[in-house]
Amino acid sequence: MEIDRLKTKLAIFSEWLLVGRRGKGFPIASGEIELDTDGKVAFISFFDDTGKHRWRLNGVEFDGEEIALDVAGPFGREQQILRLVPRTPASQLAAEIEAARLAAAQDAAEMAVRSFPNTKISRVSLGEKGGRLAHILLTTPTKTEIAAIADVTNTVTHSALLASSILWSEKLGRRKKPIHDLLIMCEKRRLTPLRRLHAMLSDHWKSRLSIASIDRREEIPILKFHDGFRISELWREKPKLFVLPQTQIHSRTANAIRSLAPEKIDALHVAKGDTLRFLGMPFARVRTLQRSEAAWFGTGRSEKHPLTDASWDKMEKLVHSLDALRSHDTVNKRHTFYRSDTESWLESILRRDITKLDANLRLSPLYHQFRSGRSEKIDLLAIRNDGRLVVIELKAKPDRNMIFQALEYWRNVEIRRRSGALSEAKLFGEQKIADRPAIIYLAAPAWSFHQEFEFFARTISPDIEIWRFELHEEWRREIKVVSRICYSPLGENL
Repeated sequence: MEIDRLKTKLAIFSEWLLVGRRGKGFPIASGEIELDTDGKVAFISFFDDTGKHRWRLNGVEFDGEEIALDVAGPFGREQQILRLVPRTPASQLAAEIEAARLAAAQDAAEMAVRSFPNTKISRVSLGEKGGRLAHILLTTPTKTEIAAIADVTNTVTHSALLASSILWSEKLGRRKKPIHDLLIMCEKRRLTPLRRLHAMLSDHWKSRLSIASIDRREEIPILKFHDGFRISELWREKPKLFVLPQTQIHSRTANAIRSLAPEKIDALHVAKGDTLRFLGMPFARVRTLQRSEAAWFGTGRSEKHPLTDASWDKMEKLVHSLDALRSHDTVNKRHTFYRSDTESWLESILRRDITKLDANLRLSPLYHQFRSGRSEKIDLLAIRNDGRLVVIELKAKPDRNMIFQALEYWRNVEIRRRSGALSEAKLFGEQKIADRPAIIYLAAPAWSFHQEFEFFARTISPDIEIWRFELHEEWRREIKVVSRICYSPLGENL
């Protein structure tokens, strides 16, 4: 047996993935694998999550970098094949990723230098956690510094890119030698949505941030600079055809499930069927095909069960469990039923009575998950008694980009309001939509607003009316608004 070769092979990689008979993998360091012999018999020993194991080694096969071990327990029992697969350590992976991102950051810096003649690179670093953004500083012959920021992974959304740019620009402005202007370098596909968000900033921040797209059509990429949109230019786009959401007619099976807890179960009609939710948490799906219905139930990806007459009792037990555990007074607040889909839970409560958030809002009709664009869904779209539309964005956990997401929804609603599409569709029946801009309501439990929310709210144009609604932490028990803040001087007292 090639014990010496096995030892040499094990030493090549610092970490391995040990895969047993059932396919379960366990990470193990090469130093944790012991090889010894007792006469003519070789043994292999190691620790896993169940303790120490010592196997007789019957044979070894090498398949590229992988190793197959034919092992058996005492007296030849439990014979099986163990596979050792090389595993790159997390620290090594992180180092490789960081090196690749630094190389991309250096490329972005050189691109910036080509766009600013007579400058040289002063510093290139990776900013924020994860290092997905390059922070670039250039220096002119007169020692003036120019700052630029770029996404080196091509994964950062335009809203996250703008938020990070504002924060870094603010930090640069507080230096001993402040830099007040910042260039945002973006890929072409991010350009238009980024310019739209930029147009909704205050004049102060619009003047501090400029945008350039990366033109990769030539062998050597170059930057193409763009003027900022004026907010009035946001309405030049012709809105896509708007169709009033159809009155939902749910399947018989969906209605039967809803009858188990009608005050807590709702049905969303999507893709030829219904998704049933208990206080916002999906637990059943009904699909209609050629006049026949098929249904499944369960709360996890691996817990889907066909719904039949025989399994109906099991589904009822699931509803009873949800009723007991997805409740403000549950005895187990660490249970998945209590902790999952919290934003949907909050939405389901407010959708039943939106006046708990603001008594000026009309209770009906109220649109939830309203599609404002191709892939954008507003949590709630309502109308006030005075006819003004209200875009409501809900969060149950801190989200730094919350306000920028809401701005995109607001623009999509506003462009349809200004074109008359919403009035023509009689979105709110006979209620007349006022010829005034829509309002943004951002609602969350008091401690669930991101720590930078206040700062970002004050970077937005004062022409956009934004309200912050802080809810009592016990919102599951009862919705109570503990604080209302308006960030626009045009705001009216509620």
